[in-house]
Amino acid sequence: MIEEALKKNFSILGFSSHSVYPHAADWHMSAASHQKYFDEIRSLAKEYSDRIKIYAGLEADYIPQFACDFDWAYKQFSPDYLIGSVHYLTNDKGFFTVDDKLENVKEGLERLYSNNGKKAVCEYFDRQRQMVKSQKITIVGHADLVRIRNAQLKFFDEGDSWYKKELRATAKAFAKAGVVVEINTGGLARGSIDDVYPSAEFLDYLRQEGAPITFSSDAHTANCLDYAFDRAELAAVRAGYTEAAYFEDGQIKFFQLDGRLKY
Repeated sequence: MIEEALKKNFSILGFSSHSVYPHAADWHMSAASHQKYFDEIRSLAKEYSDRIKIYAGLEADYIPQFACDFDWAYKQFSPDYLIGSVHYLTNDKGFFTVDDKLENVKEGLERLYSNNGKKAVCEYFDRQRQMVKSQKITIVGHADLVRIRNAQLKFFDEGDSWYKKELRATAKAFAKAGVVVEINTGGLARGSIDDVYPSAEFLDYLRQEGAPITFSSDAHTANCLDYAFDRAELAAVRAGYTEAAYFEDGQIKFFQLDGRLKY
């Protein structure tokens, strides 16, 4: 990842592996591997310090039933930043992750919500609002990930008034919490959805509320480190943003959007 970042002329690279520490989940780091993860990244940061700034963060999964305070859970590792994300929907009937395989999302909606897409989506955004109100995070990850399988399953209509109301309420909550919202290109890179997260309408609400944005490739492979950043910047500009945030030396800083990402 670092060598690829250097080839792409990155000056800063941040890592953010999936975590539900101290709990376990099949595609998150194990609790036992966290210290090794941070030790290795910080060792590499020193090794490459004359060529690139490297930061060690996490993508912390917010699951209310775990009732785990991020600040308490991760304090021992001193992460440079936390991306807070919601992947799971849970209730007394079980759980599923909204960005799973199509058939698994379909089964989860049937089992947990009896195919009531509106209820599932409203609960998803309610989790987002709970997260930014209760947890100390730097960035919100892929804020409308719940859209990822909707083109095929059609379990809700993004044009419905109730959905727009959820987006507005969530945009207000993000702005009030003072978090940065990523424009995420991971769905594009993996061919899951032909759009960035958040959607154009959601970005417009975020801009109206004054919530800052940043760009994230959510790269699972080195070749996707800057995937579709031009499209992300264009989405930001179309929503009315004139600057984007980035993280450096423990601070959120900003740069002007001037087409440097070659859209």
